[in-house]
Amino acid sequence: MSEASADTLVIVQRVLTHYRVPLFEALRERLRGEGFALRLLYGDAAAHERSRELEAVLPWATHAPCRYAAGGRLCWQALGQGLQGAGFVIVAQENRLLNNLPLLLAPQAFRVGLWGHGSFLQARGGDAPAQRFKRLLSRRADWWFAYTELSAALMRRDAPAERVSVLNNAIDTRALRDAVAAASAVPRAVLRQTLGAGEGPLGLFIGSWYPDKRLDLLIDAACLVHAARPDFQLVIAGAGPLAGWLQQRVAALPWVRLLRPLHGADKAQWLAAADLLLNPGTIGLGILDGFAGGLPLITTDCDHNPESAYLQPGRNGLVSAVSARPFATAVLSLLHDEALRTTLGAQAAADAQRYTLEVMVERFVQGLVAWRRSERRA
Repeated sequence: MSEASADTLVIVQRVLTHYRVPLFEALRERLRGEGFALRLLYGDAAAHERSRELEAVLPWATHAPCRYAAGGRLCWQALGQGLQGAGFVIVAQENRLLNNLPLLLAPQAFRVGLWGHGSFLQARGGDAPAQRFKRLLSRRADWWFAYTELSAALMRRDAPAERVSVLNNAIDTRALRDAVAAASAVPRAVLRQTLGAGEGPLGLFIGSWYPDKRLDLLIDAACLVHAARPDFQLVIAGAGPLAGWLQQRVAALPWVRLLRPLHGADKAQWLAAADLLLNPGTIGLGILDGFAGGLPLITTDCDHNPESAYLQPGRNGLVSAVSARPFATAVLSLLHDEALRTTLGAQAAADAQRYTLEVMVERFVQGLVAWRRSERRA
């Protein structure tokens, strides 16, 4: 169906991340069957974000450059011609996006939807001015796409419940599960030898290296675990602004290994070789890496992203207090109790089939179809 005869949907992304590429590819194809033409506008990471190596490109997407101010806390994205002919536009629910102001505050020929967390989940104090502004601005939208049920509950404070679609934010867990299965077909001792890992228990961190991940707590706790289990080893895979600090911090810890960001088969091999997924800081989509690998996640009771809704302590992972010693105790409890670790891992693997890219795409499409059928809000 040509774009001229279809409802044109524009999705705006400040940054197109590599883990979103499969979503937009699948969504574009699926929407064709519903009479939508998808146009994707993507911008540029702020200077302080580039070290995390998250950016990707799509040949059919349109680059809409970003300009930043206030140290990256404010962003203007040049959407320009990219919105022409649109019937529906979805933008991220972020205060920093100045281009959202005219879209939501002034009458538009198209309908505007918001896609987001529902709130500042890492912010202290729900009555902060920024929180209030976000809620007031969000009320101007015509539809809301929530990351998870946690996000939806926050959005429903200001939005009609029937106009909130829950996506269950996901990555391509099917491909990752298949890759883990292929890696697991190799005897673990052989796989570990190939990866250069030792024979003892292996904790794995996969994620960006920035303060909210609490890498200092991770290393302090790992030292306590290593004191109790000298064969314990820790792999920290990622990139980010804390890279220099992290390299210095682990320089005298030969049982800690730093890796570049993991993708595809490389990520699958480490998931197959590991015993636990460890992240004492903010958890997001990385929880699905652990699920795909059949690994229990151990985290702390800190402020998390919406995907924390997938974690069920005692069922597919554990949660400790925000301190090194209780976190280390949680790690040791699973290293000493293989039966419990196996049970939690099996449930994590089962949950990997609940939170999939395919399910997210279908929920996205269902929300869009319902939006198209609805009356425009006054």
